[in-house]
Amino acid sequence: MTVWRRERPLGGRGGRDGGAGRPRAAAALAALALLLPGLARAADETAAARLPAEPLVVDLAAAGRELGRPGGEIVTLVAKPRDIRYISAYSYARLVGYDESLALKADLLAQYESQDDKVFTFTLRAGHRWSDGQPFTAEDFRYWWEDVALNKELSPSGPPEFMIVDGQLPRFEVLDPLRVRFTWDRPNPRFLPELASPRDPFIYRPAHYLKQFHARYAPKNDLDAAVKAQKVKGWATLHNRLDAMFEQTNPDLPTLQPWRVTNTAPAARFVFVRNPYYHRVDRNGQQLPYVDRVLMDIAAAGLFAAKANAGEADLLFRGLTMEDIPILREGERAKGYRTHLWPSARGSEIALYPNLTAADPVWRRLNRDVRFRRALSLAIDRRTLNNALLFGLGTEGNDTVVEGSPLYKPEYRTLHAQYDPEEASRLLDTVGLGARNGAGIRLLPDGRELEIVVETDGESMMLTDGLTLIAEFWREVGVKLFVKPQDRTVLRNRAYAGLTTMVAAQGLDLAMPTAEMPPDELAPVHQDTYAWPKWGQFVETKGKEGEPVDIPEAKTLLDLNAQWMATGDAAMQARIWGEMLRNRAENQWVIGTVAGALQPVVAKTRLVNLPDRATYSWKPTAMIGVYRMDEFFWGPERKEAAR
Repeated sequence: MTVWRRERPLGGRGGRDGGAGRPRAAAALAALALLLPGLARAADETAAARLPAEPLVVDLAAAGRELGRPGGEIVTLVAKPRDIRYISAYSYARLVGYDESLALKADLLAQYESQDDKVFTFTLRAGHRWSDGQPFTAEDFRYWWEDVALNKELSPSGPPEFMIVDGQLPRFEVLDPLRVRFTWDRPNPRFLPELASPRDPFIYRPAHYLKQFHARYAPKNDLDAAVKAQKVKGWATLHNRLDAMFEQTNPDLPTLQPWRVTNTAPAARFVFVRNPYYHRVDRNGQQLPYVDRVLMDIAAAGLFAAKANAGEADLLFRGLTMEDIPILREGERAKGYRTHLWPSARGSEIALYPNLTAADPVWRRLNRDVRFRRALSLAIDRRTLNNALLFGLGTEGNDTVVEGSPLYKPEYRTLHAQYDPEEASRLLDTVGLGARNGAGIRLLPDGRELEIVVETDGESMMLTDGLTLIAEFWREVGVKLFVKPQDRTVLRNRAYAGLTTMVAAQGLDLAMPTAEMPPDELAPVHQDTYAWPKWGQFVETKGKEGEPVDIPEAKTLLDLNAQWMATGDAAMQARIWGEMLRNRAENQWVIGTVAGALQPVVAKTRLVNLPDRATYSWKPTAMIGVYRMDEFFWGPERKEAAR
């Protein structure tokens, strides 16, 4: 059994660090306290009453950060209203979450216990409340499990896939108002990592709020009236619309996050205000978050760098790229901000995905031939790409885990990834592509030119520029490349239907894993992987759609992934990761190019506690999430309110 200890209880409440004001103001406050001694005591009691009995006391000093002062607001930018949902990743309050060293720790929970990854017991913090002041209890877990996840009208496809082990659901128990238990007969090692993911699965709900929209609890007349007022088809649609834990589209929905949204679209600015019942405090007893409001302004994505340059954002990262660094540097001194450059943990900045489940039989056969995939890899001059796109600062090679991961081995990056056009040509000849036309372009077996249509979402200038260079490299070995940009949704639907030959996109999201993190991104189990969408469909739909995996080396990935999912042994998990990563490099399922782009993170110079340099990724760091935005504060003076 692994028992994770309860966070240390809140100690004595000291004064605010860094809160020294003007002598005259301090003297006035002291005099007021002498005249009205009950006033300060009552205010302190009010603040204490908002906290759980045992708040999570953050150790700022251990992380090299400063004790903060409360107040002010942070302005950031989003390209469209839907993007406000990413505040859940930025602010990163989880039942169980990663710290900066990627160790799992209790967060919203007071503690958790795991018995062989089969039995998970969660203990809540006594006195913890939702943002509306109502208690956060075991009932909120029961409501989600029994009345949402298992309700066919609200969840037609059933509970989330990570809650199912070998086709079996867990046994759920409410042990008492502050303790719940999930029990599986076999290990479920992905359960805790899923709870810590950048997209919170929210296995709890504010039952006291949502019950008024649930057919099991609400009077029928009241529910019918609410359905009519919202102009929706029925109570389930109404409930799902209002149950917007991730989307942030319902200001009335209580939250446990540090800030809650206060307005809805259409709007040019979305305002998030601090949660008065948030569960974290610093060692002086000051409740987090330090900043009162987060303002998300809508702006065209193409203007993000220019607006940051003009000082119109206090904090900005998502939507900025390495190409923006020159313009961002220009405005730093005049507008009082700094452009921090964080290394990006991504398997490859540009990855090529030959579609192994393509509908075209000629391209399907070619894409499935490992010699063809290796030839395309060997024909790419990655050093030139690195110099042109990443100023020579990147890492050349396959789409694999980065050096900061404990699972990294150099051969995963280098295998079949050196520049060798002669060997590439030889392999293409052995595949049966020796015939060429007058222009030197190889011919397919059916007489067509060997022209690979590479489809993209057209959103990345780096990707477009990189493909232009790759087209030149491939032409040297007799292969044409045609770039076809399109809307991302259209691209995905084409891939799912088998209509794509090859897709260019970013590489591995989870490129800085530990052995305890699920390796499913390496296996053909998700349809949104452009290399094998129909295989992923087959797995996701349990054989109802798509195609079964029919290449032995890919079946090995399926088996290894299943083995990882069935064990809680860390050494075995690490071994499985290693075998899957070697398989990925050997088979070139995805052709990587260069990794290691720098992510610009723009922040005003007076915004304190943002790391100067840290790893940036979607998974597992939730962009800036594990670096605790609730600990950022304005110093030495509070930022003026936005106009």
